[in-house]
Amino acid sequence: MLYTWLTERLGIRHPVISASMTGVAHGRLARAVSRAGGLGMLGIGSQVPVEFLADEARIASDDGALPFGVGLTAWALPGRPELVAATAAQRPALVSLSFGPVRPGDVELLHAAGVVVSAQVHNPQAARDAVAAGVDLIEAQGTEAGGHTGTVAMLPLLQRLRQEVDVPVLAAGGIGTPEALAAVLVAGAVGARVGTPLLLSQEAVLDDAARDRLRAAEVDQTVLSPLFDQVLRPGWPQDYPVRTLANDFTDAWADKVDHLPPGAEARRQVTDAVDSGNYDLAPILAGQAVGLLTAARPAADVITELAEGAEAVLRSRVPGLLGER
Repeated sequence: MLYTWLTERLGIRHPVISASMTGVAHGRLARAVSRAGGLGMLGIGSQVPVEFLADEARIASDDGALPFGVGLTAWALPGRPELVAATAAQRPALVSLSFGPVRPGDVELLHAAGVVVSAQVHNPQAARDAVAAGVDLIEAQGTEAGGHTGTVAMLPLLQRLRQEVDVPVLAAGGIGTPEALAAVLVAGAVGARVGTPLLLSQEAVLDDAARDRLRAAEVDQTVLSPLFDQVLRPGWPQDYPVRTLANDFTDAWADKVDHLPPGAEARRQVTDAVDSGNYDLAPILAGQAVGLLTAARPAADVITELAEGAEAVLRSRVPGLLGER
């Protein structure tokens, strides 16, 4: 078993946390990850009703038997203060605040409920600000990650944040194999956050057409652009572009966002595509590790393979690298 700050503080067996993939990571997926010894996260978007949070938290926790986490969108919380209170009421083991400034009052409220608080960041200043706001853990999310992310690769960001802050740092982005998990642990991360490796899991909320696209995609077939946010979610801060699979819509417009057709026309096109499952136009959020996906399998198998495989890698390779026999 791998022992880190993360496993000891959260009481989990494996230093692996699932990503808060809004619309994909519901209670069933979070529960499967936690049952396997990781920490399953619920993705709670800016428009999600409080009732949804309570219902899915009950599933994720297996009616209180398992630890789980919740991911909240930081920029939206000033307009949705009830989400912080409702999250604290569910007593998750961890709350991850992403995409926006961390407010000290939110951290204090969550701490009062016994919750560990992390901040997902993309640059050193955001990490410094989050630590000043009182978070317990920093997540270094690299641009390899799927969904909303930054523009710095994970490994340079992890190294820089390890120099910059005096709290534990978690690695996120591009981690899809036991070797990659072992590598970030050796680099000083207390664990990894994974999303793309779980997209084909049987518990993820994705239709068959999206799964087929994911299975066929290679590591170089994603696009990082504000395109889909400008069309579908114009309220999203432009500091956080979104990584999706490349498709006909991104081929046509990802590099020409300023020349999109009038908003109503583009929105209608993509909204209709989302409703009909037409992924030539609709987005599928995925990171560069998508090229590692091959087949659908239980989320528990993904988590177990990553954690136990990383331990085996460290036990077998580190002694040899040190000249030990």
